[in-house]
Amino acid sequence: MIVAGEASGDSHAADLVRRIRAIEPNTLFFGSAGPRMREVGVEPVVEADALSIVGIGAVARSIPKFLGVFNRLNNEARQQKPDAVILVDFPEFNLKLARSLKKQGLRVIYYISPQIWAWRKYRIRTIRHYVDLLVSVVPFEKEWYGSQGVDHVVQVVNPLIEKVRASTPGSEFCVKHGLRPEDPIVALLPGSRRKEVSRNLPEMLAAAFLLERSDPAIQFVAALAPSISIDEVESVARVAVSKPSRLTYVQNETYDLLNASAVAAVTSGTATLEAGILGVPMAVVYKVPIIDYEVLKPLIDVPHIGLVNLVAGERVAKELIQDEFTGKTLSEELLRLLDPNVNSAVREKLRGVSDKLRHDGDSADPGRVIVEFIRSNE
Repeated sequence: MIVAGEASGDSHAADLVRRIRAIEPNTLFFGSAGPRMREVGVEPVVEADALSIVGIGAVARSIPKFLGVFNRLNNEARQQKPDAVILVDFPEFNLKLARSLKKQGLRVIYYISPQIWAWRKYRIRTIRHYVDLLVSVVPFEKEWYGSQGVDHVVQVVNPLIEKVRASTPGSEFCVKHGLRPEDPIVALLPGSRRKEVSRNLPEMLAAAFLLERSDPAIQFVAALAPSISIDEVESVARVAVSKPSRLTYVQNETYDLLNASAVAAVTSGTATLEAGILGVPMAVVYKVPIIDYEVLKPLIDVPHIGLVNLVAGERVAKELIQDEFTGKTLSEELLRLLDPNVNSAVREKLRGVSDKLRHDGDSADPGRVIVEFIRSNE
C-alpha cells in the first residue's frame, strides 16, 4: 500500500514504485495515487489529485472529505493486508494514518520524512511508536531524529539529484519560446497549488514590472505546475495591479526554464531545492492567509524556511515571507542577484548544496532499502 497526497509526493512515489519494481517486478501497489502513480500502475483506491490544499480554513472545510478518504484507505488495508504500507510526505494526513494502520498490525514505512524538526515537534511520538522505518532524503535529518530517540532511520541520497536536469540546452529553450538568449531570463515559480498561485503570482508580476522598468531587456517566464492551467494563471495575471509588458508561460518545462535563467523567484517548497541543484540564484518567497501565519509562526523552530537554505546550513537565498514579500522587495533582490559578481558567488554556494544532497546518505536507492526491510521482516 502506498499513500501520497500532493504533486511532489505523487512524483516521488511514482519514482519509488519504479525502483521497487526494478528489484521485485511482481510487486503490486494500491492506495492514494495521483496521475504519475497511476501511470506506473498503482491501483487508485483514492485519487490524490484533490487532496492538495493549503490553509487552515481550507483544511477545516475539507474535514468530511479527508475523513472519507481516511476510512476508505483503512478499510482497503484491512481487506488486502499488504506486506507493508509506504507513506510519502503529506504529514498532516499520513501521520494520523500511520497510527491507525500500525494498530492493524501493518508495517509502516515513511518516505520523505515529515519536517517535524521545523515545527510541531510533539509529532515525534507518533513516529517513535507507529513508524517502523523512516526513510530520509535530507542530510541533517538522521542525526536530528537520533537525538530525539528515533533510531529506525535510513538516509538515502535525495532522489532529486538524479531527477533534476535540463533536457534542452538554454539556447534551444529560448528559440522554442521566442526568447532572446543574449538577454537575462527571470524565472517565476508561483507554486503547485491554485491558492499558492493566487497569493504569490501578483507580487511576482509586480516585481517583474519594476525590473522591466529598470532594464527593458529582462525577460520573464512563469513555470506552471501540471495541476495549474494557463487559463487559471492568466486569470490571476489579468487582475494584477502591475505586470510586465510580456510574460511567457511554460508547463512541464520547469527544469529547462531554470537551466536557461539567470535568476528565479521561487515559492518555498521542494522547488527551492530543484533550483538549487540547477545552480540558479533565487529569492525564496511565500504568502499564506494572515490567520494561518499568526497561528503557525510561533510553532516554527528553524532559522530558515527555504529547504535550499536548510540543506546549505546558511542563507544562500534570501527569504521574503508574508509582509516582507512585496513587488518592491522581490525586484530589489532579483536585481542584486543579476549582478554578475553576486550571481557567480551564489552559484558557487549552490554547488555545495548539490554536493551535500549527492554524497550524504547511507544508500543511493530508497527502493532497495525498502525491499530489504520488507524481506528482513517476512
